[in-house]
Amino acid sequence: MGREMVVAVTDGTLDFGTWEQIFYGEFDGRRRKRVLIKIIGE
Repeated sequence: MGREMVVAVTDGTLDFGTWEQIFYGEFDGRRRKRVLIKIIGE
């Protein structure tokens, strides 16, 4: 578990393997969220 994730995007969709998924969980209470998306490449 971690707070950062790198995911490939192919033809505008997330490019996951057969057993890959993203789950989000908060374990210490609700807080303000910030999402940063960095696009590298074409």
